[in-house]
Amino acid sequence: MEKIVRPWGHMFVLLSSPTCKVKEIHVNPLQRLSYQYHQKRSEHWFIVSGVATVTLDDVEYTKRAGDSVDVALLQKHRVANFGNEPMVFIEIQTGTYFGEDDIVRIEDDYKRT
Repeated sequence: MEKIVRPWGHMFVLLSSPTCKVKEIHVNPLQRLSYQYHQKRSEHWFIVSGVATVTLDDVEYTKRAGDSVDVALLQKHRVANFGNEPMVFIEIQTGTYFGEDDIVRIEDDYKRT
């Protein structure tokens, strides 16, 4: 399984099929993903370990191991790890397209477009 490195941590693609994609995502301490939305997919997140600060349409929620989050199509979202330990979650994508070019970034700490 290939480790995909990102500025905020890393991930593994566990499953990639025509109907869904499943990722294991590791967010390093004091890092966060971009604030974004998708035009062709929705997501379901299951927190495996650590504490996640989840932003959905500008509202923040704290989620812990065992909690889950649903991200609707076109919903603005972000996940952050403000703790001192790595945070891991499983992301299940469903929709019509799962490419990384379906990410529309609103804000990004790493200046990605």
